[in-house]
Amino acid sequence: MDNPFFQEFSTQRKSIPFSELQAHHFLPAIEFYIQKAEETIKTITNSKKPPTFENTILPFENLEPRLNDVVLTLMNLNQAHTTKELQQVVMEASPLLTHFKNNLLFNAKLYQRVHHVFKNNEASTLNSVQQRLIEKQYKAFIRNGIHLSTKKQKQLREIDSQLAQLSIQFGKNVLADTQAFQLHITDHALLDGLPKQILEIAALNAKNQKKEGWILTLDQPIYIAVQKFCHRRDIRKQLAIGFRQIGFQKNENNNISIVIQLIKLRKQKASLLGYASFAEYVLEERMAHSLEKVSNFLDELYNKTHKHGLNEWQQLCNYANEKFGIENIQKWDVAYLSEALKKQWFGIDDNVLKAFFPLEKVISGLFEITHKLYDLKFYQSKSYQTYHSEVEVYEVVDSQEHFKALLYLDLYPREGKRAGAWMTNYKEQSQLQRPHVSLVCNFPKPTSSSPSLLSFMDVRTLFHEFGHALHSMLSEVSYRSLGGTNVLWDFVELPSQIMENWCYQAPTLKLFARHYQTNEVIPMEYVEKIKKANNFQSGLQTLRQLGLGMLDLSFHHQNADNIVDIKQHETTVLKATEFTPDVSSTCLSTSFAHIFQGGYAAGYYGYKWAEVLDADAFECFLDQGIFNKSLAQKFKSSILSQGDSEHPMALFKKFRGREPKLSALIRRMGFENH
Repeated sequence: MDNPFFQEFSTQRKSIPFSELQAHHFLPAIEFYIQKAEETIKTITNSKKPPTFENTILPFENLEPRLNDVVLTLMNLNQAHTTKELQQVVMEASPLLTHFKNNLLFNAKLYQRVHHVFKNNEASTLNSVQQRLIEKQYKAFIRNGIHLSTKKQKQLREIDSQLAQLSIQFGKNVLADTQAFQLHITDHALLDGLPKQILEIAALNAKNQKKEGWILTLDQPIYIAVQKFCHRRDIRKQLAIGFRQIGFQKNENNNISIVIQLIKLRKQKASLLGYASFAEYVLEERMAHSLEKVSNFLDELYNKTHKHGLNEWQQLCNYANEKFGIENIQKWDVAYLSEALKKQWFGIDDNVLKAFFPLEKVISGLFEITHKLYDLKFYQSKSYQTYHSEVEVYEVVDSQEHFKALLYLDLYPREGKRAGAWMTNYKEQSQLQRPHVSLVCNFPKPTSSSPSLLSFMDVRTLFHEFGHALHSMLSEVSYRSLGGTNVLWDFVELPSQIMENWCYQAPTLKLFARHYQTNEVIPMEYVEKIKKANNFQSGLQTLRQLGLGMLDLSFHHQNADNIVDIKQHETTVLKATEFTPDVSSTCLSTSFAHIFQGGYAAGYYGYKWAEVLDADAFECFLDQGIFNKSLAQKFKSSILSQGDSEHPMALFKKFRGREPKLSALIRRMGFENH
């Protein structure tokens, strides 16, 4: 009874009682609620009544919500605040959860009841959302192999279990290698060019280890700052190689064999289910729908942007040679040279701009923008438990003060937290539950002399992840599995990417871009420079994203299981989109967490796909006003509140009146007139 998961949470809004949780609480709770769920399934399948939405689909949808609480909490903590004990629990829980899922979706009696409702549901008595839920449940059985023989089902179970374990180990290795890297420096001259805030963080790192000088790590704020601003090429090189060697070193964290196993197992799974490739299996449930359509999309975008990227590269090469005497640009030069060239062309100095983006004011501005668009208000509360003292909690309400969501903000890097930025849920939205949303980033920590100051790229990242959070917080769908961000994966980035557009608008920047010392509003000349620089190297940036999308698909196409040399394969694929020489001791794929740890396998193209959607949709705001309330409400009612209640193309057409056009993205990148 001392396990918090074995009783109804007594916390405010039944929020997660983080301070009461211990690693040993999770496994018993998972085992207990799996057993409870299996008892519910028996009740459904043993019913003598004809299958209906009410006695089959609904109880299956609402199957043991407490299990969902436990699993979401475990997996989220493992990403944001893990320990060795927690990692061990995840490794032990993963096969249990995979086995449970397969037991459900291989349950012939349950399938027969769901199939009966799917084939016989009366459109006159069920609404479109209920019909979509029925279809989603039915497809889950089909796509999990309910029609396979017992022998093949057993093979599939084994494959799924291995995939889950390997994916977790991949992430564990990435985190271990990332946190193992340190560069101890005692000569200040080697750090010339680094912002004061980064120097203070590096000095604190050294102090915490009782060392003199500074310690550089691969934490995102430090790594990006070194690549962009450090004048010493040798220091940039050491960190760049360290970053690109994650999962590729001769140690216990090497991910090469894991990547090969993941590729082969995914292909085996697809083959068992009757698909030619894992990509074909995945894309069946995407907006793009087919590998051919995705390949054509990537090729078309490549053809429209390659010459621009090539021109931008030649400009960078000329600049590097003339300004710095660098004849051959290396990977650790690109960000540094690009930043210097941008400063020369547009007069933009990221270190100067940072002074106008203190994190606290950016968040305040983001809340104000959200209020102007969607009538949301945010009240910080100290009455909720958190898993770390740095985490802040906000109650989110609408214009009528009705509770809409709980929002956790976890914004600084630390030990036990993976790199990058992401949004997740601790509780998902349904008819009975408002969402508890978490937004996790790795921004520079405040120092003794300054608050957390964001680069403009950091500001974009915050707006991006907040767009995901809005998708969850504004969801109004009856069923959890259809709510919030539970949409087709090449649609999930639309709400996040469209939110980035507000970063570039003068009226929004005036709301929050204020100097941290003087409170001066960002000068209009800076705003104009930011807007002009929006398309700086957009060709090169697009080629990089296309390269990652192509690499992802190459690991999941028909012949992917023939790949034996990950490094050689990666080098061959990326040759079309990269211009820097290859470094034999490094490998991108071994830390490509999106596709080998996250859910983007055969779906990384979705970032560019959704960028087309967001560019097209945002043109409406540019035409009608970026704070046009009726347009914002239309976007909210058509997309943000709808989750997966309809096919995403139908939702997009409700807002835009037609299907999206690639030309909108080309215009935004400056490659075609409006």
